[in-house]
Amino acid sequence: MKKIFVLALALISAAGVMAQETTAPEFTVVKENPITSIKNQNQAGTCWCYSSLAFIESELLRMNKGEYDFSEMYLVHNTYLDRADKAVRTHGDVSFAQGGSFYDVIYGMEAFGLVPEEEMRPGVMYCKELSNHNELSAVSDAVVAAIAKGKHRSLQVGPDGQPLWKKSIEAIHDIYLGVRPESFTYNGKEYTPKSFYESLGLNADDYVSLTSFTHHPFYESFVLEIPDNWRWAKSYNLPIDELMEVFDNAIMEGYTIAWGSDVSEKGFTRQGTAVLPDDANGADLQGSDMAKWLNLSEEEKKNTPKPSTQKWCTQEERQIAYDNWETTDDHGMLIYGIAKDENGTEYYMVKNSWGEAGTYKGIWYASKAFVRYKTMNIIVNKNAIPKDIRKKLGL
Repeated sequence: MKKIFVLALALISAAGVMAQETTAPEFTVVKENPITSIKNQNQAGTCWCYSSLAFIESELLRMNKGEYDFSEMYLVHNTYLDRADKAVRTHGDVSFAQGGSFYDVIYGMEAFGLVPEEEMRPGVMYCKELSNHNELSAVSDAVVAAIAKGKHRSLQVGPDGQPLWKKSIEAIHDIYLGVRPESFTYNGKEYTPKSFYESLGLNADDYVSLTSFTHHPFYESFVLEIPDNWRWAKSYNLPIDELMEVFDNAIMEGYTIAWGSDVSEKGFTRQGTAVLPDDANGADLQGSDMAKWLNLSEEEKKNTPKPSTQKWCTQEERQIAYDNWETTDDHGMLIYGIAKDENGTEYYMVKNSWGEAGTYKGIWYASKAFVRYKTMNIIVNKNAIPKDIRKKLGL
């Protein structure tokens, strides 16, 4: 997911304070599945990790395995080293950036394992309680670019045969994120990261990515063409109506959903709602998402729209928005429930990773119309997919 939300983070706290209680919609819960506590990614482009681990933590709650709080920085460290390697191998054709995908965590927990939050907390290397990756990126981006895009005939290696640049980039991340633990004690028992993951009863193969676009055949999988899908993970392609069926079925059956979405539309407020007003049209939806956010007035940024009739997009409108870069891979969150506003309009309940921001203290309410239009992809347990749709996908 891209980092536009990091730019907006500086505005969130102030906007949250200025929110008008009288304008905020009131919601009635239809179905709510258990989640762990709200986290704060702060000044780091790591929503992909926070949302994915929120999803995994909710899966363990669903499985009656207890409540866990996993270290995001452990997987971020490992993922950034892999991404640096891919950037160099492709001579910079794969971008090296803070963003990532849900698959980085699904792959990462199986490949690297998991560790508890207390073993590798954000910000501790610079005496803070929250992450700030601005300086880390300034240093690590420069090193990777110098190697990936430099005019080297060959890369220098050490006595062990390993490229020296890899040791350099690992050392940088050790300095800013911390050294990854080889073993630790949790509830009186000794673990390695891999043995800890294995003790949880999770199976990475249980989780699949779903999307909905017409430039690839439906009911087949394809590599979603977004920069942060640098591992080239595949997503199953569904018609949008069937993708929405998956959302509802998953929630009503007790599952949560890792949700990747464009959050830069005017309708995604910084107060805790995401709506797609019925008066939205082509002119309103044109232009880059960052431009739309930056061009909003201060009043528009802070105001929470009152409930209104929602625009129900077509499959074709979704595709046009994706092809024109109007729908971009901005942000990862966790959908865990369904609620209704005063008018009976249905919303999904969303756990964000911006701390207790907004009217609802870190929870967002995204209308089904907004989710239908702005979803990039989701991760769900394959058992959360309706049986007839699962059969079409060959799952």
